[in-house]
Amino acid sequence: MTITTREGVTTTFPEETIETFHRRLRGPLLSPADPEFEEATSLWNGMIEKTPAIVVQPTGTADVVTAVEFAREHDLSLSVKGGGHNIAGTALVDGGLTIDMSRLRGVIVDPEARTATAQAGCLIGDVDHETQLHGLATPLGFVSETGLAGLTLGGGFGYLTRRFGWTVDNLLEVEIVTADGRVRRASREVNADLFWAIRGAGHNFGIVTSFTFQLHEVGPTVYGGLIAWPFERAGEILKAYREITAEAPRVLTAFLIIRRAPPAPFVPEDWHGKRICAMTVCYSGDVDEVDEALAPIRALENPVVDLLQEQPYTQLQSYLDATQPKGNEYYWKTEFAAELSDEFLSTMRELADECPIPGAQLVFAHVAGALNERDDDDGAVGNRDIRFVYGAAGMWEPDEPLSAEYQRWIRDAWERFQPFSTGGNYVNFQTADDDEERVRATYDENFDRLVEAKTTYDPDNVFRSNRNIRPTGTRAR
Repeated sequence: MTITTREGVTTTFPEETIETFHRRLRGPLLSPADPEFEEATSLWNGMIEKTPAIVVQPTGTADVVTAVEFAREHDLSLSVKGGGHNIAGTALVDGGLTIDMSRLRGVIVDPEARTATAQAGCLIGDVDHETQLHGLATPLGFVSETGLAGLTLGGGFGYLTRRFGWTVDNLLEVEIVTADGRVRRASREVNADLFWAIRGAGHNFGIVTSFTFQLHEVGPTVYGGLIAWPFERAGEILKAYREITAEAPRVLTAFLIIRRAPPAPFVPEDWHGKRICAMTVCYSGDVDEVDEALAPIRALENPVVDLLQEQPYTQLQSYLDATQPKGNEYYWKTEFAAELSDEFLSTMRELADECPIPGAQLVFAHVAGALNERDDDDGAVGNRDIRFVYGAAGMWEPDEPLSAEYQRWIRDAWERFQPFSTGGNYVNFQTADDDEERVRATYDENFDRLVEAKTTYDPDNVFRSNRNIRPTGTRAR
């Protein structure tokens, strides 16, 4: 068997070496010859084409330790797959060893302490399913098939972020296997420097095997869904969105999406394929006050479709799943914004009008609130000055002949809307072609402290299949 080292050198491993490794594991060790290999290496973004030499599927932390030690002993290229939902495809490494955490999906909820401890293979839907049994939740993403680990380690945001902050603002403790093969606990009290780094740049510091979160009273029913208007009203809708988000109580979150209407049953047939301005809405407050909270949205009369209603929180959390099917090709460019100026809104409206990509979306996610009340150095995630996540999200089917042209259009659009950025961006939305300066911009003044932590906990850059922060003394690869 041939495997690629961290230096990019292909080497041949004797079968007995692989067999000895296999016997040390409780979980499966897969190669391309195994029927389970394809599923173990499938990713959400069909644009990514990587094939590991071997895949370990741990059944517990001991297997993770064994795999890290094997990779380190033989200087192997190593990656970690949680939900496989990262757009840059960092979950896989060509020719190396991938640790697929998909068998570790347990969740334990303590309703009295209002905490949940979840294993690293969980999808966010797994966590929501268990916590909502008790009417509790923590701010996670907004697509239920997103991996919990990747989302959290990059900061994490969703419909509840306005109330409770970044996902990592609600992280209490982790169990992590670091590059030296040690199992550590990290929290604000224990290994505090490591815990600080994990909260926003955690992909760089080891393999987190479990996460413990603070929970909050939410659900089990909320009010929300989708409401949309004709694109011809984009100028009106964009300005109204600015006013709505400026005044909205924290229990109300609205994301704005400009796209072509999908051929979904809930969209009138004569609107299929036409441009619309849509809001996905989550109101998690007192149901007796919902009419007042939604009044500014309802004031935008004559929508194409209005699906705002009371529904389970878990249903709302999976509302957008169908808009991001696994296996399509995805290419995004996103930024953070502190305000929605007239020039900014006009630019985004023009881009929406010009967009040649049938499956593309221009998006604004309102996240202002609790995250703005913490210090910039409260976790590596930083970016405490932002109010919106925005950008252009391209999607098309595999083998699309215009793929290169579509990617070029997204980059050109990025050049036009980047001037309205705070200068920061969301690391989980970075693409494979983003460079080290893009990573540095993510963390701004926290970056140098992250380099110090990386040098302490992973001086040989064992964990580099990520948006990498290189330790002092290593070269870019």
